[in-house]
Amino acid sequence: MAEVLVLGAGMVGVSTGLALQARGHDVTIIERGVPGRETSYGNAGLIQTEAVEPYAMPLSPGALFQIALGRGYDVKWTPQGLLSQLGAVATYAWNSRPAAHRRASVTWGKLIRQSTDRHGPLIAAAGADNIIRRNGYIEIHRTPAKMEAARKTAERFATEFGVQARLMSGAELRAMEPAIRIEVEGATHWSDSWNCADPGGLVASYAALFQKRGGRVVNLTQRFGLKVPMVFKRGYHKHYHMELPPHHPIADFGNSVVLSPMRRGLRIATAAELTPHPRLSPPQLKHGEKAARELFDIGAAVEAEPWTGRRPCMPDMLPVVGRVPDQPNLWAHFGHGHQGFTLGPVTAEILADELSGGEGWAELQPGRLKRG
Repeated sequence: MAEVLVLGAGMVGVSTGLALQARGHDVTIIERGVPGRETSYGNAGLIQTEAVEPYAMPLSPGALFQIALGRGYDVKWTPQGLLSQLGAVATYAWNSRPAAHRRASVTWGKLIRQSTDRHGPLIAAAGADNIIRRNGYIEIHRTPAKMEAARKTAERFATEFGVQARLMSGAELRAMEPAIRIEVEGATHWSDSWNCADPGGLVASYAALFQKRGGRVVNLTQRFGLKVPMVFKRGYHKHYHMELPPHHPIADFGNSVVLSPMRRGLRIATAAELTPHPRLSPPQLKHGEKAARELFDIGAAVEAEPWTGRRPCMPDMLPVVGRVPDQPNLWAHFGHGHQGFTLGPVTAEILADELSGGEGWAELQPGRLKRG
């Protein structure tokens, strides 16, 4: 048995503590705030078994031109935010080329398909079933061209990864989600995935389970960590009152937004922004609210200011999991990008197995950051 310190009590950190604890190790989690109240709190609440490919940077000339001019809402940036991480962003773009992206997807897909299997026992043990819905989420497609592209994606994901999805017409979507008040071309129901009405509450439940099993959570304000190349994508969300919320989270990727029914109201969650400092009135959130009001009858905002947090993405799109070279007794477990909430329990098992004498996953080792 080893004595282990885990730095950070988000989904990844708490899942790491639980996985190590299950193998008989004496674990203490060090957190500067409250478990589950930072990045793990602010996501769209999806546990995504269908997200078998990591997010690639758009590389077509048209897409890059739109991003450069700040016209789209998928990626926003400021000069300071881009220049401060230019090297990492350039490497991320290099790894977004089709061949490199396919290589990353092989490993990523193996990880993501385990997510509900790993979350399930923890949800049951933590008594958190009341905030979990196992009915998937819906991605809407507003045009025939988007619908046809979605059909091809669903067929490919089913063939290559075994992902279950149902393609629906606009009428079928309205029958499933009567709160939608406009006509759209159709939708994909990603039925494999789960969603959570309180992401921060789920992490807090896992942290309580960790403590119930003898683990310790120690509050600490000083920052620790290693300097590594990383792309930090900022996201925003805000909650709105809604009398009749949708039954599923609704992904409107054409408007770069996910609309999730939460305990506090309908959460409007944005895509990525490259900026070191948050905005009080982010244009992505303003655009997302406009798109949401087209779809639904939405009331006033629940809070005055938006929540914001950053998603730490590795330039090669894969998380870092394993022993840090040349650093005795130091192990890394970070860089999950948009999917830390989904993948925390999956990669925690990989790390805990390696720390306990297993081989780990070569594709995720920290030593790869020294290459080239």
